Amino acid sequence: MTTETMAAPEAATEKRAAVPLRKQLRRLFTQLGLSRMIATLLFLLVAVCIARLSWQLPLAGDAERALYDSRAAVMAPHVDQDKRIVLVTYTDETLFRTGIRSPLDRTLLAAALANIDQMGAKAIGIDIAFDSPRPDDELLQTQLRAMKTPTWLAYAEQSSNPNTIFYEQQKFLEAYLAAVRTPKTRPTSVLFRTDGDSVIRNWPDRPKGLPPLMANALAPVDKAHADYQGNIRFLVPARAADGQEEPVFANIPIDSFALPMDADMRAGFADLIKDRYVLIGGDIIDNDQFNTPLSRLPDQTTGERETMIGLEVHAHMLAQQLDKAWSRPIPNLALWALAVLVVLAGGLTSLIDARARWVFLAFVAQMIFFIAFPFWLQGQGVDTTSLPAFGWALGWLFGYAAVGTAARTIGSRQRAFAQSALGKYLPADVAAQIMRDPDQLSLHGERRNIFCVFTDLQGFTALSHATTPETVARLLNAYLDRLSEVVLEHGGTIDKFVGDAVVAFWGAPLSRPNDGPQAAAAALAMYEAGEKFRVDLAGEDVPPLGMTRVGLHVGDAIVGNFGGEGRIQYTALGDSMNTASRLEAANKSLKTGILISAEAVARAERDDLVPMGRVTLRGRAQPVDTFTPRPYLTAEQRARISDMVAAHAAGDKNLYVTCATAVAREFSHDTSILFLIERLNETESGESYVLS
Repeated sequence: MTTETMAAPEAATEKRAAVPLRKQLRRLFTQLGLSRMIATLLFLLVAVCIARLSWQLPLAGDAERALYDSRAAVMAPHVDQDKRIVLVTYTDETLFRTGIRSPLDRTLLAAALANIDQMGAKAIGIDIAFDSPRPDDELLQTQLRAMKTPTWLAYAEQSSNPNTIFYEQQKFLEAYLAAVRTPKTRPTSVLFRTDGDSVIRNWPDRPKGLPPLMANALAPVDKAHADYQGNIRFLVPARAADGQEEPVFANIPIDSFALPMDADMRAGFADLIKDRYVLIGGDIIDNDQFNTPLSRLPDQTTGERETMIGLEVHAHMLAQQLDKAWSRPIPNLALWALAVLVVLAGGLTSLIDARARWVFLAFVAQMIFFIAFPFWLQGQGVDTTSLPAFGWALGWLFGYAAVGTAARTIGSRQRAFAQSALGKYLPADVAAQIMRDPDQLSLHGERRNIFCVFTDLQGFTALSHATTPETVARLLNAYLDRLSEVVLEHGGTIDKFVGDAVVAFWGAPLSRPNDGPQAAAAALAMYEAGEKFRVDLAGEDVPPLGMTRVGLHVGDAIVGNFGGEGRIQYTALGDSMNTASRLEAANKSLKTGILISAEAVARAERDDLVPMGRVTLRGRAQPVDTFTPRPYLTAEQRARISDMVAAHAAGDKNLYVTCATAVAREFSHDTSILFLIERLNETESGESYVLS
């Protein structure tokens, strides 16, 4: 066997150089492929757009509105009754008593205004549109012109609110307001904007030509928020959870203020009005009722999803303005940045390579963030009507799917590459099984009963000295490729190459019932592949090569990964490997090409083997009975050789001499058989021939 001293390169002792980023990206691009790379990037771009623009998307927008309503209802401030604002309303009982439903009784309103005007209110807002005539118009107009308290009358126009008023009504309303306008009595806009699901969530815009919005008109508003269109801060009663009904804003029937009052009676009612903003309108079933975010969840007192009258919506907006509780908008750039981060989080989550519980915890933590973070922002006074909470979830899912699919593609190709690389050392079916179940490739040593094969190419050392390194490399690679193919075709595992020698074994990492026959067949096929290589090489201008010698033995060995932290090798260690190596080397002394131990023969299931006598191998004390395949001999010829060896082992000298004489005559040109007879002649029955 050729032995070569191979010094470990200095680089092996140094820290492994990092792979350049450019090379990593190039490798990633190559593994993923151009079309899939483009598809993945487009998918991620779509995910980012969904995570940012979900409010504008069908179905997703409905989900966003529902989530916002839940946030607004759950995080709505719980407050005691607001003493700054009072509602004075026409109720269904009022309509029943007056017998007038539409237009509302204006005599009642005139009487109530006359009393309220003297009670010290800060301002009065009337959410009643005087868009149709009544017989008592003159009485109300006279009172409106006489008001000393700032009074604001509802105004609407067809262009900005076509579903509320038609042209003739608008013209009548404009004339009515013009007739009562004074420095104290002026028009105010009562415009509301509902979303696509008919829910009021935000302050309306202020179209040019409209008078100031009622909340802006009743109380001073800073210029920075004069056109505020963020979310309306709806309030809920503080004691509603205790089953006690105390509304956020006191609601008093208008009848109470329309009674004839003297100074004493008026003073008694003044506590309800003095220094307050008075909002007058209707609280009538099926009239001027609106859905709000608070309608999404059941009322804590009634258990029903309640609507809100328009007058109360104005009151909530006025309270928000008085408290300067303007919600802070989320910058558009921040929303885009969050969308990108969410998609990246989904993509990175798909790449987590950790225990299942850590992956689960990472997933749960992100889901909690998606749910809790929007609620927290709502509670911190941030306007979340543009926050795409549902879009984040969709974007995260799309990011997870896009990157996960790409990773699976890369993993599949890396797996195929790994299986291909593994297949250069293991048979294809074994490599595939180990890729499916990596635990089968033990990461620790274990005792296995394996069939070991060693080979050596006679004459290769002389060839390597007589030709160029390039030629040596080419011929060696071609030779090893042929022998490696034989090993893998027969289900063996390539342990290593040592110069021109091939070391292989059967029975690890996976063992199969036919390992013995396959190993024996491979031993013969490797010898024949070497012979064919020698014939093919005859036409080249290189020194001739000798035969490929093969040794096969079966026995226990320690199989597993051995080495250090920086480098490991899957190999087999033990006496069985040494014995196979000694058998290969013994071919030179015994003038054979293949030697198989009796232990391997017992499981080889071959009928073309002939005994080559008992020998004591170099470095071993225990003798080994050896055999070699002779497929080209007839069964009778093989039987005659076997009978000769058996006669010697039995101590029957007469029979042995007869058999040996006949065999020597028949195989006079077979040096291995002749040397077998010579060795038998030199030993007694049961003795082994010691190889020097």
